[in-house]
Amino acid sequence: MSRPRIVIVGAGFAGYRTARTLSRLTRHQADITLLNPTDYFLYLPLLPQVAAGILEPRRVSVSLSGTLPHVRLVLGEADGIDLDGHTVHYTGPEGEEGTLPFDRLVLAAGSVNKLLPIPGVAEHAHGFRGLPEALYLRDHVTRQVELAAAADDRAECAARCTFVVVGAGYTGTEVAAHGAMYTDAQVRKHPMRTGMRPRWMLLDVAPRVMPEMDERLSRTAERVLRQRGVDVRMGTSVKEATHDGVVLTDGSTVDTRTLVWCVGVRPDPLVESLGLPMERGRLLVDPHLQVPGRPELFACGDVAAVPDLNQPGQYTPMTAQHAWRHGKVCAQNVAASLGIGERRAYRHRDMGFVVDLGGAKAAANPLGLPMSGPAAGAVTRGYHLAAMPGNRVRVAADWLLDAVLPRQAVQLGLVRSWSVPLESSSPEVARVPGSPKRPGEATGPAGQRPDGEDAGTQPGGEPAKGQPGGEPAKNQPGGEPAKEQPGGEPAKNQPGGEPAGSRSHGGRAKGGQSGSPRASGKPRRAVEAAGPRPARGGSGKPGRAPRASGAGSAGKRPTAPSGGPSRSAGPPTDPGPEPPANQPPPGPDIAPGPVKRTDGRAAEGDS
Repeated sequence: MSRPRIVIVGAGFAGYRTARTLSRLTRHQADITLLNPTDYFLYLPLLPQVAAGILEPRRVSVSLSGTLPHVRLVLGEADGIDLDGHTVHYTGPEGEEGTLPFDRLVLAAGSVNKLLPIPGVAEHAHGFRGLPEALYLRDHVTRQVELAAAADDRAECAARCTFVVVGAGYTGTEVAAHGAMYTDAQVRKHPMRTGMRPRWMLLDVAPRVMPEMDERLSRTAERVLRQRGVDVRMGTSVKEATHDGVVLTDGSTVDTRTLVWCVGVRPDPLVESLGLPMERGRLLVDPHLQVPGRPELFACGDVAAVPDLNQPGQYTPMTAQHAWRHGKVCAQNVAASLGIGERRAYRHRDMGFVVDLGGAKAAANPLGLPMSGPAAGAVTRGYHLAAMPGNRVRVAADWLLDAVLPRQAVQLGLVRSWSVPLESSSPEVARVPGSPKRPGEATGPAGQRPDGEDAGTQPGGEPAKGQPGGEPAKNQPGGEPAKEQPGGEPAKNQPGGEPAGSRSHGGRAKGGQSGSPRASGKPRRAVEAAGPRPARGGSGKPGRAPRASGAGSAGKRPTAPSGGPSRSAGPPTDPGPEPPANQPPPGPDIAPGPVKRTDGRAAEGDS
């Protein structure tokens, strides 16, 4: 008799805990498969410290294969679930498709950025849900301070030194607190930046900072923020986001190049495609984390509306603490459905919350005891070390080095603004040129971001040609070589070329929704049904060298066909030296020439 097959979708707090507990309970009596877009578990509470340069990215990333040796890891995103056929359809990181059969299915897909119908936010703001977004914010903030120091215009300098964070919950408060310390350290010891004062703003419609916490801890956090110069504005939010700044609900305008969106999260829209009872976007389950009427289906974490037995009529909130506990109970109930152990209902005891405000400052209430100052800081960091499933020694070492050494404020340019769109169903994965469209990402008309970079790019797509961060403009000095020439751009739909134009990135959904096919109740597909277009000027067959299109790299002057001399009247002009055959494309160390811009602004790049 074959072993039962268990498929877990998502490796966040709930999915990772479910896989780890199930692996221990079943003891090789079941085949456990974990489907996740990345090969690591991300410890989200420490993500603000990655953006502030305290921790390196790998410190908060725990290897799935290294810590779950008896669990099969499949890289990909679930885009369709056939409950009657007991299969999960997924799309891999390189566009390949596959299916996973199951006898038990655990949905722990997590959450994505929560969007509001505010004009310009989807185009000009960035979220804070994954490592790519944290790395982008770290580079972006560093770059803005450096550009501000070199700016001659005081207004431009002030705009670049202004950073707006929307959402005064746990994430937004920690981002503003750590960000203020990071930028202050950048300008403190640099002679050209003497007198610069970075300005951080924290906005929220709530009446106080972190309304989820005890009022005393809320006052502590706000006091620390104001001591660091953070402009805290409660009862205020963004009315409109533009290229040059934001318009607030109180009518004032703030010139800025940075808008960080931390207003909250919403469940992954995958569960909406199932057609099962929902509660505010979450799948309704019973206290045993099982979907009523579907004995093979379990759900936990942010995608599950789990009844709160301590508060009848309420559901457990979408927090990491609950998701971690959901995973353990869910694993026990899945094992019980296979005849291993007994079922149990989910009950929880509030252990308190901790908020790291940077340095030795924190706000915490362990077991309901309010704490602040260095004592709260020690409790906060001790809690994180105890809760992390790995990398504890490395994290502690980074904290120690940060206490005795200055931070390395450098921009690596590894993550570009267009690769971390706010409207994304997978904030944990950065977009790359040539990759298949990631389901759930809606892209609107490409406007320039408020940071002044990547003008003309589309979220989730390639940078516009001839714009900063994209390809050099054609017919410009140092511009793009002719397509399909040696050293030029590969033909479209050829290996290494840019994605086919048929893979459209779509338009941004109205009302600030994700525009995901899943959100409309239909399974998402990363690879469209339309086949690839033939390559321009080439044979259209992969593996065959494209023919020359006859366009030269200098001035795009037509050249004579290979069959004979040109028939045009007049003496032929010298086309210039031809590039040698098999010439490799220019390397990254060759700087492009001037880039022609259409918006009148100085050219700026990401790196």
